[in-house]
Amino acid sequence: MELAGQININEYDYNLPYDRIAKYPLTKRDSSKLLIGKDSNYTQDKFLNISEYLPADSLIVFNNTRVINARMHFTKETGAQIEVFCLQPISPIDYSLALATNTKCSWNCLVGNNKKWKSGNLTKTIKINGQNTSISISKIQQLENSFEILFEWDNPEIHFSDILENSGDIPIPPYLNRKSEDKDKITYQTIYSQLQGSVAAPTAGLHFTDNVIEKIQKKNITTDYVTLHVGAGTFHPIKTDNAAEHEMHTEHFIITRNNIKNLIDHFGNITVVGTTSVRSLESLFIIACKVYDDPKNITCEFQISQWEAYDNSIEILKNRKLEILKHLNNWMEENKIEQLNCSTQIMIVPGYKFVFTNRLITNFHQPKSTLLLLLAAFIGEQEWQKAYKFAFDNEFRFLSYGDSCLFLNK
Repeated sequence: MELAGQININEYDYNLPYDRIAKYPLTKRDSSKLLIGKDSNYTQDKFLNISEYLPADSLIVFNNTRVINARMHFTKETGAQIEVFCLQPISPIDYSLALATNTKCSWNCLVGNNKKWKSGNLTKTIKINGQNTSISISKIQQLENSFEILFEWDNPEIHFSDILENSGDIPIPPYLNRKSEDKDKITYQTIYSQLQGSVAAPTAGLHFTDNVIEKIQKKNITTDYVTLHVGAGTFHPIKTDNAAEHEMHTEHFIITRNNIKNLIDHFGNITVVGTTSVRSLESLFIIACKVYDDPKNITCEFQISQWEAYDNSIEILKNRKLEILKHLNNWMEENKIEQLNCSTQIMIVPGYKFVFTNRLITNFHQPKSTLLLLLAAFIGEQEWQKAYKFAFDNEFRFLSYGDSCLFLNK
């Protein structure tokens, strides 16, 4: 893709000392620092006051995904420790169905200490609701760097979500360089998390409290929620000099017709919380374009490829973006479709023209990451450096448990 081919990822690098990475969150979520960026000017405040910088009668969109306790540990008879990290379901492929199964399911998993587990089943017994449940896992097939793992258990009253909740560890980011603790099960979830499926938190939302949301709603700001299940690929740095050679990870998201109605009602006045919500909303426009081009192809499921957003046909339709969005809403109403189940591989890089994201709330991202490219696309290729310099100069805390930013330049 020509646009990405012009991007040297080394220009999106910076020195991040280990001691600037927040290993733990602050005791009060909303007491974190807030960087405010507007018209190339940067100031700071407490996150508690973020409502003061958001316009009344606008829309704010959150990602309500919930992180699952995706890391499970088994012990072989030899004493070898095997870790199984559930990435995404295979059978059933739907997250809600996979988590609701009551006898068996299979997941795409990373396997730690894999060389010690060549074959056979691994088992362990856990207690759930006072009952002993025996869990067995086996390898079905290798999937590049991961495996399809079959989970089976002997108690049909127990769902797979119960097994993860009672036996798994929450998958905190690898750069924290520590084991997860019980308190991470609370602090690494947003207060509005609802639908299980993520293996990483939508961390821009970790700062919100009931108090902050109440202040937002008092300004007649509509709060809305999409669902994108964050994958482990969000932590993968771009390892090639040419960003076009990086294969973007795929993530699954859900958009409802009510979401679309809110976007129409507040078009041009939308605050988006986190890069995952941005990816969901910007992918939605590609779906709207697909429906506009072929309205007779009735489906609730769509797949967005990595560079599809940059097609000339999409760029042309951006000149009529509100019309295209209204067409999608009417199409869903006519075909009695209330929800779109989608997967997206979209990679947002400098040069991308945003459709729905007018203001962005986000955390500070890793060097050479796809998330930093997205930020640079939104505020400018030089502006992200100014913002991050301001953050370093003012002792901001970085990454998932770190401080927050609000960019108002759109």
